[in-house]
Amino acid sequence: MLIQLPEDVKAILHTLQSAGYEAYAVGGCIRDSILGREPEDWDITTSAKPEETKALFGKTIDTGIQHGTVTVMRHGRGYEVTTYRVDGEYEDGRHPKEVTFTASLAEDLRRRDFTVNAMACNEEDGLVDLFGGQEDLKRGIIRCVGEPDERFSEDALRIMRAVRFCAQLGFAMEERTRQAIRGHAQRLRQVSAERIQVELTKLLISPHPDYLRMAWETGITAVVLPEFDRQMAQPQHNPHHFLSVGEHTLCAMQAVRPDKCLRLAMLLHDVAKPLCLTTDEKGIDHFHGHAQLGEREAAGILKRLRYDNHTVELVRRLVKWHDVFIEPEKKAVRRAASRMGTDIFPLILEVKAADLAAQSDYRREEKEAWLERLRSLYAQIEEEGDCLTLKELAVTGRDLMEAGMKPGPGLGQALQSLLETVLEDPEKNTKEYLLSLLPRET
Repeated sequence: MLIQLPEDVKAILHTLQSAGYEAYAVGGCIRDSILGREPEDWDITTSAKPEETKALFGKTIDTGIQHGTVTVMRHGRGYEVTTYRVDGEYEDGRHPKEVTFTASLAEDLRRRDFTVNAMACNEEDGLVDLFGGQEDLKRGIIRCVGEPDERFSEDALRIMRAVRFCAQLGFAMEERTRQAIRGHAQRLRQVSAERIQVELTKLLISPHPDYLRMAWETGITAVVLPEFDRQMAQPQHNPHHFLSVGEHTLCAMQAVRPDKCLRLAMLLHDVAKPLCLTTDEKGIDHFHGHAQLGEREAAGILKRLRYDNHTVELVRRLVKWHDVFIEPEKKAVRRAASRMGTDIFPLILEVKAADLAAQSDYRREEKEAWLERLRSLYAQIEEEGDCLTLKELAVTGRDLMEAGMKPGPGLGQALQSLLETVLEDPEKNTKEYLLSLLPRET
C-alpha cells in the first residue's frame, strides 16, 4: 500500500532515522490516507525519548511530555511526535496512572483503540499493519485491537469513539466490540461532560447522524442522553407521523445539513413530546406545547453537556420556534422574522424542512408548497430591504426624545409600536411619517 507522506513528515522521519531512531507516521492519518481522505493531522511515533526528539529539532513544544509527546514545528504547522509507550493501569477509566516508554513499535500499536487506528508507515518499511486494520477498512468495520473488554476498561471514552468512527466512516461495528460496549456503557459516567460533548458533536455532524441509533442500541444514550431513550420509546399515533419520536428525530437529523447547531436542533426539537402527550377520544396523539417545554429541556441538556453559551442560545431558539405556523403572506413573514430574529429565521426554515422530510405523506404536497412559499416571500423581503428590526427603523429613541417624549419604558414601547406599523407596511418606514404618529400634547 503506497501512502503519500507530506514533505514535512518525511523530513521529521528522516531526521529521527538519521540519528539512529525508528520513526513512523501513525494512527488516523494512515487510516484516512488509505481511504483516500485528506488527513487533518499527521502524528508520528518513534523510539526516541522526548528529550532526544527535542535535541534534534529547532522549534518544539512540550505538548504532553510526561506521556512522551513533543510537538515539532515546521513551516508554521505542528506535528506531534510521541515516544513508543506502554500504558500503565487506568485508575480513572480515562488516563493511565503512568506510561512506560518502550523500544517496540508492536507494543505501542497494541495499546491503541481500534485496528483502523493502529497502523504505521514510513518510506523504508511501507505500511505496518499488525492487527488487520487495512482489511477492516476494506470490510467497513470498527474492531478493537485485541480484547474489547480490555480496551474499554482502559479508556471509557473509546465506547463513544467506536460509534463516532462508525458514523464518520459509514462502517458497521464488529460484533464482539458491540457486545463489549453493551457491557461497559455505564463506565461513561466516569468521563467528563466536555469529552462526551466532543464525541457527540462529531457523531452528529458526520455523514450518518442517524448512527445515534447504534448508541441507543448499545446502551450509550441511556447514560449520556437518557432523553433520547425516552424519545425512542414514544410512538406517535397521528396522521402527520409514521415513526416514533426517536426515529423521526434520526430522520430529521439526516435531512438537515451538517451544521452543529442545526443537527443539535433536530436532535432536540421534539425532546419534550413524551412529556406533553395527550390522546383524544379517536386515539390520536397530540403533543401540545412541546416546542415551548422543549426549549427549556434543550437548554438544560446542552448546559449539562457543557456546550458553549452561543450554541445553547441558538439551539434553544430553534427548538422554540420550530413548530410555529406562519401565514404565507408577506406581512406575516415579516412579523415572524422580526419576532424570531432575522439571525435565525432562515435557519428556522431549514429546521422546518428537515422536520417535514421526516413526517408521513399526509398533506405533504400542501406542506411543501407552504414552506416553499415562505422561502420565496422571505427572499423577496430581503431583496426589497424591508425593515424587520428596531435597528432598521427610520427613527431612533433620540429622535423620539427630540420630538418631546420623555426617557423611560414608554420610549421602548413607542419604538416597538412603530416597528409593528412598519412590519405591516414597509412603505411607512420614513422618519417624517413615523414621527407624525406620535401623540401630540394639547
